Amino acid sequence: MLNHLDLTNVGPAASMRLDFGPRLNLLTGNNSLGKTFVLDVAWWALTQTWPGKDERQSMAWPLNGKRREASITYSFDSKSGRDMAHSSKFDSEREVWPLKQARPANPGLVLYLRIDGGYSLWDPARNYWKKRSARNFEDPDRPKSFDFDMNDIWNGLRGDGNVYCEGLLSDWKTWRDRGQLEYQLLHDVLSKLTPHQSDWMKLGEMTRISLSDVREIPTLETPYGPVPVTLASAGVKRILALAYLITWAHLEHVNACKLLGDNPTHRFTVLIDEVELHLHPQWQRVLLPAVLRVMKGLGTEGAIRAGEELPSVQVIASTHAPLVMASIEPEYSEHSDKVFHFDVRDGDIRVDEMQWAPQGDAVGWLVSEVFGLEQARSKDAEIAIEAAEAYMRGSVEEPQPKFTNRESIQKELLRVLPTHDPFWPRWIVSNGDRGNDQV
Repeated sequence: MLNHLDLTNVGPAASMRLDFGPRLNLLTGNNSLGKTFVLDVAWWALTQTWPGKDERQSMAWPLNGKRREASITYSFDSKSGRDMAHSSKFDSEREVWPLKQARPANPGLVLYLRIDGGYSLWDPARNYWKKRSARNFEDPDRPKSFDFDMNDIWNGLRGDGNVYCEGLLSDWKTWRDRGQLEYQLLHDVLSKLTPHQSDWMKLGEMTRISLSDVREIPTLETPYGPVPVTLASAGVKRILALAYLITWAHLEHVNACKLLGDNPTHRFTVLIDEVELHLHPQWQRVLLPAVLRVMKGLGTEGAIRAGEELPSVQVIASTHAPLVMASIEPEYSEHSDKVFHFDVRDGDIRVDEMQWAPQGDAVGWLVSEVFGLEQARSKDAEIAIEAAEAYMRGSVEEPQPKFTNRESIQKELLRVLPTHDPFWPRWIVSNGDRGNDQV
């Protein structure tokens, strides 16, 4: 579990520190303030690699003119349970973040759902570096991580003559034909991630979809018929990829530990950039609580032997969706969870740990400090209501220039507000029903 990040002269701010909760952490705030940057650095701190197939695209870079002063300090719980602290100062000549020549600590499994639609996985049984050469200690003797795009999810991941992952299309069929643990685990994980109680995303039969492709493609059963997974919507593909990777990562980790004679890890960190990406509100409302339940339930599926610890799960996720915030209200624990807000003050980017305050619904979150809207309406409606409120207060100097009298305000309110808007009773009562027969 990642305990803290302390960044100096790197990324979008001169200084930034986050002390994470052991279970759920949400990163909120406007665009371009560093949420994705923090998730990339969190991945690096845990895995000592940068996410994606082109590492330099996601590598943290120092502020202009501060290359020799940039540093990243972090700590996480290791396999032994100790809080392992590390610090790296940017090497401006080689343009790298140097790592210790000793073998790194083991943070457990780490899964990252990236903003570019890709997925990265780090497995201590398959990616953990056995040694580092004293001459070039950044070169691992195993794959640095498993980095997937959607084609890799479907068709598998290969490299250096090795097959690292068979891919969802192959594993789905293999697991189904075996009819045992793997297929049931995929079914259970996927069913927990679906927003409907009626098994909207139930595993279906295999089918062919093209004359030029002899493969049998898995389908999902839906209320309107079977849908081949390769033809599903972007949101469904994202959920399906998440379900597959959780299942595959867990099973392959257990299998690798059997070969090595090691015990499986009980620690699993999940990083998610923009929880709501491609997702309908029904999915936004269930995804984070479902991920927490799925991850904690891995130890009950039989893949981890009886008597061993259940997975210790930490989720660090960014979001711009008020419905995502509302979804975690029943799950939130002040003892294990935190919300961080990224903001600009006095020309500097700041990250504040927010006091948890439930808002009740998505509208409440929209107008809370997290999202900062004055009203959960269109911008034009907000301006019109502000002008109307100023008029009702008798502040004649406050309305916008085009709203010079009650009639002009009334006309604009009729244009921008629906007839059932809760503001109408206040306006009608204030104006004694005059001119409001149109409402």
